[in-house]
Amino acid sequence: MRYSLLDLAPVPEGSDTATALRNMGELAEKAEGWGYHRYWLAEHHNMPGIASAATAVLIGHVAQRTREMRVGAGGIMLPNHAPLAVAEAFGTLATLYGDRIDLGLGRAPGGDQAVMQALGVNHARAERFPEEVSELLRLFGPADPAAPVSAHPGAGTGVPLWILGSSLYGAQVAAHFGLPYAFASHFAPQALEQAMEVYRRHFRPAEGRARPHAMLAVNVFAAETEGEALRLKTSMQQAFYRLRLGRPGKMPAPVDDIDAVIPAGARAQVDAALSVSATGTPAQVEAQLSELIARHQPDEVILTGQIHDHGARLRSFEIAAEAMSRITREAAA
Repeated sequence: MRYSLLDLAPVPEGSDTATALRNMGELAEKAEGWGYHRYWLAEHHNMPGIASAATAVLIGHVAQRTREMRVGAGGIMLPNHAPLAVAEAFGTLATLYGDRIDLGLGRAPGGDQAVMQALGVNHARAERFPEEVSELLRLFGPADPAAPVSAHPGAGTGVPLWILGSSLYGAQVAAHFGLPYAFASHFAPQALEQAMEVYRRHFRPAEGRARPHAMLAVNVFAAETEGEALRLKTSMQQAFYRLRLGRPGKMPAPVDDIDAVIPAGARAQVDAALSVSATGTPAQVEAQLSELIARHQPDEVILTGQIHDHGARLRSFEIAAEAMSRITREAAA
């Protein structure tokens, strides 16, 4: 089973965006050496703790710093962009870096009402999501001299599309077009099982994709001791809590007692949202990943984890890669 990595280029408290982007480049290089199949970046706006707003720009940077690993968007929020502009950007990336570029598409705006207004986005754009996915498939397909508008670069590049989602809607769109599907189980796991079932049951084979391909997103907080891993996780717990309060900021430093920071009722909600996670020692992380894979039967796993300390984050993803490598070897034996 292939395992991939989702990065938001987190900006920790006490640090800055320039450092976050340098850390992203180092993580990408090491991830390729650890066997990660894809390195995806996600579009978010007006978030001081996330530096991946200009997603296509960072994809090019990561592709230049790596050699064979696939690099892409997990994802581009399609209502924020005209399909032609997306096709030209990712067609350019594919022209520069060959068959290494992925384009995951989301239906959400990646920000609040103020962000939508600043981007000039209308709510109705989200309702045209299937039509715009269809248009992107056309724009990346063979050049059509009779078409009134084509993507240059873009036409003929065949950039592979993924549909991202946290509800049944994305599963239905992915199934309709015969596209691979990535479920946002790392922060919205409530509809995970039902969405996977809908996607697989209604999948319509398409050119180049005879069978459904579902990706499971899992948070990973791995360290040499369980206590340290749990402490690393408190940064993401705090960030999620602050986001729910409408107070996004830089990635918080970890704390020894999360219950002193997040009230009990809110803690339960945060932990439910982050329930698709593997946390602990290398052995514990491997066991938890194995259990999640056995339960949900994904075709691929994408790992993520917002950790304050860069060195600890590198080590967490290294441990996770070692665990996934062992799981894959054992499954093939």
